[in-house]
Amino acid sequence: MDFRLSEEQEMIRKMARDFADNEVLPYCQQWDEEHIFPWDTVNKLQELGLMTCGVPAEYGGPGIDHLGQCIVAEEISRGDAGLATTLAASTLLGPDPVYIAATDEQKKWWYGRMMEGAITAFCLTEPGAGSDAGGLATRCVKDGDDYILNGTKQFISNGGVAQLYTVFTTLDKKLGYKGMCSFMVDRDTPGISISKPENKMGIRSSNTTQVIFEDVRVPARNLLGKEGDGFKIAMKTLDISRAVVGAMAVGIAQGAMECAVQYAKERQQFGQPIASFQAVQFMLAEMSVMVETARLLYQKAANNQDMGLPYTREASLAKYWGGEAAMKVSLNAVQVHGGYGYTKEYMVEKYMRDAKIFQIFEGTAEVQKLVIAGDVLRG
Repeated sequence: MDFRLSEEQEMIRKMARDFADNEVLPYCQQWDEEHIFPWDTVNKLQELGLMTCGVPAEYGGPGIDHLGQCIVAEEISRGDAGLATTLAASTLLGPDPVYIAATDEQKKWWYGRMMEGAITAFCLTEPGAGSDAGGLATRCVKDGDDYILNGTKQFISNGGVAQLYTVFTTLDKKLGYKGMCSFMVDRDTPGISISKPENKMGIRSSNTTQVIFEDVRVPARNLLGKEGDGFKIAMKTLDISRAVVGAMAVGIAQGAMECAVQYAKERQQFGQPIASFQAVQFMLAEMSVMVETARLLYQKAANNQDMGLPYTREASLAKYWGGEAAMKVSLNAVQVHGGYGYTKEYMVEKYMRDAKIFQIFEGTAEVQKLVIAGDVLRG
C-alpha cells in the first residue's frame, strides 16, 4: 500500500498551502473579527482554478480527483475554515447533486456557469429539518412546464453570495422520503430572497443565511433525476462530501498544532522553553496522533471514491474523527498557550471556535456514530 501522494497531488497541495500562507493567514483574523466575506480572496481562488477544482475535465474543469479535492480543502482550512467552507460548498457540495443525477445537458449548463465564476450553494437544511432530512417542508408543485417552489432553507453556506442553488423540496410532506425532489435553481429567479447573515461563533468569513422561496417558478428541465429521487440524491451528496469535511477539520487541527509547537518552543517558564516539560510534550504527542489518524481516514475515504470502492462507512469515520480531532487538538493548543490562548491575539482561539461546527454540520457526530454502528452490527 503506497501512502505517497502523486506528483500532481503534491503540486496541488503545495499550491494550496502557499496560497493559505500568503493570501489567507495574514488576513483571516480580521475577516473573523469584522465578519468579512473576503471577495478578493475568493476571486483569487477562482483565478487559480481552486474554486472549480470539483468540475470534471469533460466540462471544462481541472478534473482533480477526490483525494486532490480533499487536499485543497485541508490546506485552505488550515488558513481559514470559513474560506474553506466557501470553497467546499461552492465547488463540491453545491454541485454534487448535479454530478450525481444531472443529464449531460444539465451538467453543461451548471458547470459552464461555474467556469464563468458562479458560486453555488446546497439548500437542504430547514428551520424544522436538520438531521431529519426527510422532514422537509419546502414544497414543489408541478404547473405546466414548471415547478413552483415555496419554503425556507436554513444555515445555507454561501446562501447570500451564490448565483446557483441545488434545492431539495417535497411534493407532499406526508410522502416523507418518497416525495423529495431536487432542482437546479438560478439565484436571479423571481421570488428568491435572502436573510441577513448568521452571526456565528466560528467560520465567520463564510456567508451563512436563510434562503427563502416564495412562488419561485423553476423550469421542469431543471429537475434532477425524477420526482421522488431527492432523498437518494441528498444522501449520496452527503456521502461524497463527508470526506471533504473531514479534510477541512484536519486543516484546523494541523494549524492549531503548528501554533502550539511554535509557541511551546518560544515560551519560557522556570528558565526553559515549556516544550521541555513532559506534560506539554504529551499534549503535543496526542495532537500529532489525532491529526495523523484523521488525515489517514479522509484519505482512505477519498481513495475509495476514486477507485470506485464503497466509501459510506469510511466517509462517516473520516467526518466523525476529523471533527473530534479538530475540537480536541484546538482545545489543547489553547491550553499550551495558557492565558494568551484565551485572547484573540493568538490564532488558537479562532481555531477552537472554528472547530466546533465540524461536530455539527454535514451530519452531526451522533449521526455519524449511527452510520458507523449500523455498519459494525451488519458485520
